[in-house]
Amino acid sequence: MMSEFDNDKRTDDDVDTDILDAVEEEGGKPSGGDGKGGKQQSPGGGGRRSERYCSMCHRPESQTSGMMQLPGGFNICTDCMQKSFDSFNQSGLDINSLPKIPIGRIQLGRITPDGAEGQGRTVKKRKTEAEKEAEKLTMKDIPRPHRIKAMLDEYVVGQERAKKAMSVAVYNHYKRVFCEKKDGIEIEKSNMLMIGPTGSGKTYLVKTLAGLLKVPLAIADATSLTEAGYIGDDIESVLSKLLMASDNDVDRAEHGIVYIDEIDKIAKKQNMTSRDVSGESVQQELLKMLEGTKMEIPIGATSKNPMVPTTVIDTSNILFICGGAFPEMENIIRERLNKTAGIGFSGELKIGEGSTDDDNILMKASMEDLRKFGMIPEFLGRLPVLVTLESLSRDYLVRILKEPKNAILKQYVKLLAMDEVDLRFEEGALELIAEKAMEKKTGARGLRAILEEYMLDIMYEIPKDDSIGRVTITRDYLEKKGGPKIELRGQLALPDTAGESALSAGETR
Repeated sequence: MMSEFDNDKRTDDDVDTDILDAVEEEGGKPSGGDGKGGKQQSPGGGGRRSERYCSMCHRPESQTSGMMQLPGGFNICTDCMQKSFDSFNQSGLDINSLPKIPIGRIQLGRITPDGAEGQGRTVKKRKTEAEKEAEKLTMKDIPRPHRIKAMLDEYVVGQERAKKAMSVAVYNHYKRVFCEKKDGIEIEKSNMLMIGPTGSGKTYLVKTLAGLLKVPLAIADATSLTEAGYIGDDIESVLSKLLMASDNDVDRAEHGIVYIDEIDKIAKKQNMTSRDVSGESVQQELLKMLEGTKMEIPIGATSKNPMVPTTVIDTSNILFICGGAFPEMENIIRERLNKTAGIGFSGELKIGEGSTDDDNILMKASMEDLRKFGMIPEFLGRLPVLVTLESLSRDYLVRILKEPKNAILKQYVKLLAMDEVDLRFEEGALELIAEKAMEKKTGARGLRAILEEYMLDIMYEIPKDDSIGRVTITRDYLEKKGGPKIELRGQLALPDTAGESALSAGETR
C-alpha cells in the first residue's frame, strides 16, 4: 500500500488498490462473515438468518454479487464499488490535487445517518421459504364478488353500482391470474377507470378493497408524471411505489394493485404550441405498462439513475385502477345528450343546467365523452371497465357520518369515551353538518373539517369537569342559538337507582 508521505504521482488504479487494501486490513471480505459467501447468523439464532445491506443502494446481500465491509460499520456491494470507481475515473479529477489521507484511517462510522461510530442500517431478517409459501396469494384467498361487496358495504355507504362493478372486476382479474393457460385461451386484463366528483369515495374504495384482499397497494398521482427525460417523475415511479409497498418482494408486487389518481390531469391539452410532456405523451408511455410488459424499475427512486439499482417487474398480473374527477366533462355529456334528444312524444327530455338529474350527469359518461375530454383511444382501450360514482346527497352524507365501521362520529365518541363521557348527536345536528358539507362542494372530505370546527370547544371544555357524564350535540348549538345538552354522572345514575328501589320495594311487599 502506498505511503501517505510518498510524493510520487498516483494513478487511478493505485487509488482503487488503496481502497481494497484498506478493506482487507480492516478484515472486510467480499461476501458473508465467513469469507465464503455465507450469511451472518442473527444473534437470536433459531435458524433465522440476517443479512447486511449496502450503505449506498440499500440492497440486501442476497440480491448482490458480493458485499464488502468498510471501516466504521459501512457495507458496500461490488456493484456500487465498481460504479464509484467508474464515476471517479470519468470525472477528469486530478488525483494529485486530492489530500493524501490514508484510506484505512478514515473513520467512516462518524458519517453514518445515526452519527454514531459502528452503527449502520438496521439489519432485516430474511423470511424463510415456509413463511414465503404461507404468504403466497392463492385463489382461495380471493372472496367471491358478493362477499367482496358485503365487506365494502361495511366501510362505504352508497355507490352500489360502483361497488358491484369493482367486486366483479377484481374477482375476474385474480381468476385470470391463477387460471391455467393449457387450452390456449388467455383472459385479458380488466383494468378499471373510475369517474366521480371530488369527495365521492374513489380513493377510499380502492384503499378499502386492497386492505380486504391483503394485497400490496400503491397510490400514485398522475399530476407529477412526465415524459422520460423531462423534469418530473417517470412512469416507472408508479411501480417503484408498489415495490416499496410489497417490502421489495417482486413476487408480491406482481400480484398487487396500482391506483393512479388524478388521471384526468394527463388529458391531451387543447391548442398547445409546445410539446405536451405531461399530457398525451404520458398516456402513450403508460400503454405498455397497463397492457402488461416487463419493465426495469429503479429501487427506492422515482427515476432511473446509473447509481440506483434496478429490478425487473412483470406488469401482466398487476391490476391498474385509474381515477379522476374529470371537471368540465359535464358540459361535454350535456352537449351530446341535447344533440341526440328527439322531438315529439317519443323524444327524450333534454338535460339542462337546472335539471334534477344534473348532479349525477357523470353517470351517463361514455368513451366518446372521454375522447373529447382529451384521453386517447389507445389509453381508453386498456381500461375496459368504466365505473362511475354518484354525487353524494344530504342523506348519503348523514349516513356516512354514522354508519361505516370507522365513521367520523364513532371516532369522536371513542375519544370522549376515554374521558368516561358519553357523546351523542341529534338527527337535526347531523343534517346541518351534511348541509354545510354540500355547500362546500367537497363531498365527504368536508365532513371532517366541519366537525373539527364545531367540536373544538367541546373537546377543550369537557375534560375540565369530571362530573360530566353525557353530552348531546344539538342543532341549536351548531347554529349558535344555544348550548349542548350536558348531563352529570349523578343524574345518569338516578333512573337506574330509582328502578332498583322500586323493584326491591315490590319484592318486600
